[in-house]
Parts: sequence; structure tokens; C-alpha cells
Amino acid sequence: MATRSSSTTASKSNAKSAASDADTSSSSASTEQLRDDLKQLSSTLEDLLSATADDSSETVKEWRSKAEARLKDTRARLEATGERVYRQTRDSVTDQVDACDRYVHDNPWKSIGIGAAVGCIVGMLIGRR
Repeated sequence: MATRSSSTTASKSNAKSAASDADTSSSSASTEQLRDDLKQLSSTLEDLLSATADDSSETVKEWRSKAEARLKDTRARLEATGERVYRQTRDSVTDQVDACDRYVHDNPWKSIGIGAAVGCIVGMLIGRR
């Protein structure tokens, strides 16, 4: 009965990990695209703001203040997105560590065998140098 419970828990954990990995990869791609777009927008707006700094026209001043406000808002949203991605990544890693910890506790002898095998292989590779 304990084996069935362990395998069910492991399969649920694996399914959750796969879903989390898919979310993380799509999220990282969209985040990277957003970051690139915002950097481009930011540099364009900064160039515009510096180019129109000496112009005293009322319309230019109005557009300049709007551009500054939007730039600040965009930067704030980008920071919020970065924080969200960081939290998602941290939660995903925590889930993976918990799954690994459960596996080691459920299968201590397999874990010891795997550790010993990896140690032997690393030792052999280092010894060949």
C-alpha cells in the first residue's frame, strides 16, 4: 500500500513538474520578448525626451510629460513581471527539491546506490587525468 501511495505521489509530482516546466519556458520566452520590446521602447523614448528637452512648445511639453509617465509605468510593470517570474521559478525549484527529498526518503537504498555509482564514475574520471 505504501508503494502505491509513493508512486501516486511521484506521478502527481512529475505531472506538476512537467506543467510547471512548460509554464516556465513559455513564460520565460514571453518575458524575454517583453523585456526586449521595453528596452527598445525605453531607448526610443529617452532619445525623444532628450531631443525635445530644449523645445518650449506647449504641445511638445505635453507629449513629453505623457511619454515620461508612460515610461515610468512601463518600467514599473516590467519590474513586477520580473518579480512574478522570480517567484514562479523559486516555487518550481522548491517543488523539485521537495520531490527529490520525498524520493530519497521513500527509496533510501536506491538513493545510496545512485550516489555511490555517481561517486565511482566521478572518481574514475578524475583519476584518469
